[in-house]
Amino acid sequence: MPVPFYIIDGHGTKNKLKVNKEGTIGVVNHLHPPLNDTIELRPFRQFFTDDGSPTGSSDMRVNGSVTPVDFFIDAKADRDIYIKTFSFEIADAGAELNEFGNLSELTNGCGFFWDTGDGRNIIHNGLKSNWDIVRLCGGNPAVGATTSSFRANNVIGQAEGYIPFLDVVKIFGVPWGLRLRKGSRDKIVLRVNDNINFVGDSSFNIIAFGVTQ
Repeated sequence: MPVPFYIIDGHGTKNKLKVNKEGTIGVVNHLHPPLNDTIELRPFRQFFTDDGSPTGSSDMRVNGSVTPVDFFIDAKADRDIYIKTFSFEIADAGAELNEFGNLSELTNGCGFFWDTGDGRNIIHNGLKSNWDIVRLCGGNPAVGATTSSFRANNVIGQAEGYIPFLDVVKIFGVPWGLRLRKGSRDKIVLRVNDNINFVGDSSFNIIAFGVTQ
């Protein structure tokens, strides 16, 4: 006859372990979701903007040399957000790895950090060149070769561009990415500390991708 087994948690509660019809047991690999399996995960995509909203300005070609300018994704009132990847776009005619766009290497650079209830977590405190961002992203994607390594042509009009893609799951080993807790003041920020005065066909922006719950 069958022998019943129980899984007992740390509080002494007996829980039945369900084996499905294929003979497998469902498990959850935490750090998180799902905290509530009745809520479906939904895709999240948003530009970093100057007010944190989807409708704010995403154009980071600003002068932050006197007063730093923040572009960010912030927490929402009603849902958790987990950011897993970041897509950078830095396009400027004649851009080289040792420059920022086609500007000389920046003096102060751009700060990239994650603010949580535990304080500020620095991802990078001085992104001063195209190479700094490419290196932060682990050389992903590895397009081009020799003098055009990591650079794509005609990203904006006729301007060359660097399009680094940061996967925080792979780079930092955070299973679900960077969490923005609902109802909190959590945010992920790119702070411009120099004058990003690209001219002509050019761009500087970041898109965040992840899931919400």
